[in-house]
Amino acid sequence: MFVDFRDVPPPPPWQPPKRPDPRPQLTPRQQNALAAIIGVNVLLLLVAPIGGATVIQAIGALFR
Repeated sequence: MFVDFRDVPPPPPWQPPKRPDPRPQLTPRQQNALAAIIGVNVLLLLVAPIGGATVIQAIGALFR
C-alpha cells in the first residue's frame, strides 16, 4: 500500500493566547508633573472667573 508522506503536517498543539503586557506605569517624575498640572488647573478653575469678572467690569467702566 502507498502512503503519501508529502501531505501537510498536522497543526501544532493548541496553546492559550499570551496575555498582553500590563499597562505602563508612570515614573515618579511623570507623577509629579501630572500633579502639578492638575493643581494649576484647579487653581485656575477658582481664580479665572474672578479675573474674568474683573476684566468685564473694567471694560464696562470704560464705556460709562
